Amino acid sequence: MNEDSSTRHDLVGGPFAVIESDPGVFTTLLHKLGIRGLEVTELYSVEAFATDHLNPYGLIFCYLCEDSPGAQDDTTISDDLEDPDARAIWFANQLSDDACSSQAILNVLLNCKGVDIGSELREFAADTEKMSPVMRGLAISNSSHIRQAQNSLARPADIRGAYHTLAATTLDAAKASAKAASSPPTKKRKTSASTTSRAKRKATSTERLEAYHFIGYVPAHGRVWELDGLRAAGPLDVGEIQSDSKDPDSRAGWMDIVRPALQRRMQTVLEGGSGEGHIQYNLLAIVDDAYLGASDDLELLKRERAALERRLDENFPAGWADKVDPALLAAGTEAFATTLRPSAREPGRVFAADFGSRKMSKELVVLDMAARSLAPAWENCVRAALSAKVAVEDEVARSQSAQADNVKRTFDYEPFIREFVTSLQNEGLLEDALKGPSPAGNGEPATPSKKSRTRKK
Repeated sequence: MNEDSSTRHDLVGGPFAVIESDPGVFTTLLHKLGIRGLEVTELYSVEAFATDHLNPYGLIFCYLCEDSPGAQDDTTISDDLEDPDARAIWFANQLSDDACSSQAILNVLLNCKGVDIGSELREFAADTEKMSPVMRGLAISNSSHIRQAQNSLARPADIRGAYHTLAATTLDAAKASAKAASSPPTKKRKTSASTTSRAKRKATSTERLEAYHFIGYVPAHGRVWELDGLRAAGPLDVGEIQSDSKDPDSRAGWMDIVRPALQRRMQTVLEGGSGEGHIQYNLLAIVDDAYLGASDDLELLKRERAALERRLDENFPAGWADKVDPALLAAGTEAFATTLRPSAREPGRVFAADFGSRKMSKELVVLDMAARSLAPAWENCVRAALSAKVAVEDEVARSQSAQADNVKRTFDYEPFIREFVTSLQNEGLLEDALKGPSPAGNGEPATPSKKSRTRKK
């Protein structure tokens, strides 16, 4: 088998490392999975004033659960969905520990229409279209593309912890198998289901860890669905969307349906928390990329300014600079230039599919405009460009900050720390560094040891 085929068909798989429930991390995960035109933002309220203007494609709810998300009895998972209407929903059960973040994204976005999920995920969705939820979960676990995308955003310590957990689990299973094979056969004692359940809970009570789990909410086929990878029965029907739109895939009004369900779940998490009133959850929304919209707005204003200046040149051959505000005239060039596109004259890349029709409508309006209205229209265009430029630069700065945080989070500092401590030990300075300041508390270090004084000489 050549290298390429072994990379694409990962039959052995590997562990998923836990990642932070942060909008910047999830936005980067979307991009690494090949999804374009979307970003993730955090919601601090589920009321209409905080959500309706975003028109989210789906929601991801992260909450603290008592047991590890992967600690589910496989016998409870069924290949058949209880709700016949849910069979049209792409849903995968979670079979890998700490894969719930990627699982929630896929469960949401593979049910959204008009989203560019990229060639890799399109092929994945086509391959798993006829699979059961269990087999889809297995496909996610064995997808090197999905696993590498998620693990690339995890801290190195979490990746090492995931491999350590996998090795420990495998070793324990091997020891248990060897012990069972070497022990003599004994008469089996009949036990009830409740006794077995109590024994299992007792055996795992000391192994419970605080773990966060992600579930998704998405509007699809005229209804709102809760998609929890650990729910054996499959997608949960939250309610029917009451919308005036005739499009069955319309997202209008779906937040009114999901809002009560979210509020109930948040209240349940709060009541079951370790501390009274301690918030142990957060809510992420998958929305249109704000940079793409802001950039298109500025590019549309750039085209409008060009059309206005052509009309001004035609109507005022001697010049029209004296007919506009001097301050706006001085800012006319910088208003259309950004960090990523320093040229204020050359048209830049556009993203919206309807940008061409919007541009043509603007140019037609400019062509029908009276000569006396051209100068005020040019001034309004520059003022709008100044505001649009601020929006674009804010999005660029936010993206750069998120990228810097991801680099800091995923950089492995352990080799440097190990080498630094080793160098201190070799130079005889480690003992002095561990002693800290002198007992007098004057901030001066303690007297160097004889060994360190000898080293310095």
